[in-house]
Amino acid sequence: MEDLGAIALVPTLCVFVLAVATRRPIESLIAGSLVGLVILHGTGFIDGFAQASVRVMTDADVAWVILVCGFMGGLIGVLIRTGSTRAFTEAMGRRVRSAKGALGATWLLGIFLFVDDYLNSLAAGSAMRKLTDAYRVSREKLAYVVDSTAAPISVIIPFSTWGVFFAGLIVANGIAPEGEGLATYISAIPYMLYAWVAVLLVPLVILGVIPSLGAMKTAENRAATTGETVPPDAAHIEQANESIQPREDIPPRITLFVAPMVLLVLATLYFDKDFLIGIYVTLGGTAAYILATRMMSLHDTFDTIIDGFKTMIEPLAVLVAAFILKDVNDALGLAEYVVATMQPLLTAQSLPAVVFVSMALVSFLTGSNWGVFVIVLPIVTALTNNLGADMTLVIGATLSASTFGSHACFYSDATVLTAQASGCTPMQHALTQIPYALIGALITVAGFLALAYW
Repeated sequence: MEDLGAIALVPTLCVFVLAVATRRPIESLIAGSLVGLVILHGTGFIDGFAQASVRVMTDADVAWVILVCGFMGGLIGVLIRTGSTRAFTEAMGRRVRSAKGALGATWLLGIFLFVDDYLNSLAAGSAMRKLTDAYRVSREKLAYVVDSTAAPISVIIPFSTWGVFFAGLIVANGIAPEGEGLATYISAIPYMLYAWVAVLLVPLVILGVIPSLGAMKTAENRAATTGETVPPDAAHIEQANESIQPREDIPPRITLFVAPMVLLVLATLYFDKDFLIGIYVTLGGTAAYILATRMMSLHDTFDTIIDGFKTMIEPLAVLVAAFILKDVNDALGLAEYVVATMQPLLTAQSLPAVVFVSMALVSFLTGSNWGVFVIVLPIVTALTNNLGADMTLVIGATLSASTFGSHACFYSDATVLTAQASGCTPMQHALTQIPYALIGALITVAGFLALAYW
């Protein structure tokens, strides 16, 4: 890895310019990756692209994401096909009387599905689309509520995939002794300010205390005046989501929605917070129940699982393209450049705020919420020890930055999956959500400065 300085920013800037101009994330990500590979390899950039693609597709973390998202799509497909998702929506509809009530129910469902942000985004978005449509809530507004109770809730509640990952990272970097990683993580939860702010802003937005802003105001006006809850240019996403229809000959059972969700949470917790095993257990158990009760035939059951997997192809393509860009940015030294640029601003008091700003920027630019911190956390740990700063505050700032990146970047995994499940494009979701993410970020910076100096 060469020290390329500010040149390391060029590929990601190209991605953002192209994405805003074209509203096409996959093409923008590939173009930005190619620009970075030209910087790295010159005329050999095509070979570099081939090698980067192979590295990404053979990476265990990428394989985990593909399997998790694909089989989660399969599980949702089965729940839709059996009518259980419709039964859940209708049951919620009997208790909801307004748009605010529908969005509030979405927020509460997201809190219940705390074990993983992927589960949260995909299940809550899929379950609540029809209910919010009935009250003319734009899909962009639904996506904002879902996304704001996905990663933020998984960060705040430590018995989640986020808690397990970062607890291990804390031990690996010598911040806590073996076996004490989760305890250290829990001690930093009060200082994960962005996650708290993001979750608590949602009721204020739902109640109108914080009004619809910018592109969100336009989306809400469209839905309210025309009834078009699905935004323009998102018809293909809605078509994919509607490709699986409930069978009319199967009596809808709300228990067949609730039981798999509960099983998924419990199985994930039981198997050391491994969400992939949780999905396998839940999907296998649900399929076995359907076959044992002869609710659907073997062919229909497994065709539906495959069709559900297919609905995730487009968001998975965006995520793979984002992983390729991350691979290129790692080679360019983007994260290290941003950290080095911010170092002159550092004191023991300013470190939490500076870590949040710099790491939020890195996470936002790369679309990586977990992987970037494997690289950067050793640097942050060394800076904390050298300056004598409060480690729990810095851990809170680091997790806050990761949550912001997950929340705000248009090609982060949470944004892409939330958009798919809610029925809008990643760019539509990101552009309508960014004002609220920035409000949360400003409050977070002010909070870290207040904690440090007062």
